[in-house]
Amino acid sequence: MNIGLFFGSFNPIHIGHLIIANTMATTTDLDQVWFVVSPQNPFKKTKSLLHEFDRLDMVERAIADNNRLKATDIEFSMPKPSYTIDTLDRLREKFPQHTFRLIMGEDNLAQFANWKEHERILTETGLYVYPRPVREPTATPSPFLTHTNVRLVQSPLLDISATFIREAIRTNRSIRYMVPDVVEEMITRKKFYL
Repeated sequence: MNIGLFFGSFNPIHIGHLIIANTMATTTDLDQVWFVVSPQNPFKKTKSLLHEFDRLDMVERAIADNNRLKATDIEFSMPKPSYTIDTLDRLREKFPQHTFRLIMGEDNLAQFANWKEHERILTETGLYVYPRPVREPTATPSPFLTHTNVRLVQSPLLDISATFIREAIRTNRSIRYMVPDVVEEMITRKKFYL
């Protein structure tokens, strides 16, 4: 199968993540999209990060009714922080029958040259890039957009932020419609992000 890999902390998973994943799974040649729940992103601070198993549980609940979407804990047993190239190597070793593609937002392309072995990721895996609404008007498009292994996929422009959701929870504001009902119920029941 042709698998799209959607990496993230998913802290928490929200409607924006789900719409992007579903768009990738239903409008491209991808057979499935796997949410790769990252224990620790090398570019992000971990102060407000929920435990990885809680985040995985929220992702699994959010996608339970869609057989084109899966969640994986492949990085949980890997050294932290996890680097994408190491995870790709592990996935290819564990699932040699699949072809993998990396899904990322257009905003991440600006830093892509800083990623560990980014050229290997480009040549061996390739990128499926979705547009992001946040871009400086003076910013020049990433040179990676014209690479033969980069595919720009049209998808809704969504600007939903997990940071905004966590802040809303801390200040007792509604997160209805920003996260799936099952995720909101779990956050409320377990008192996450308070």
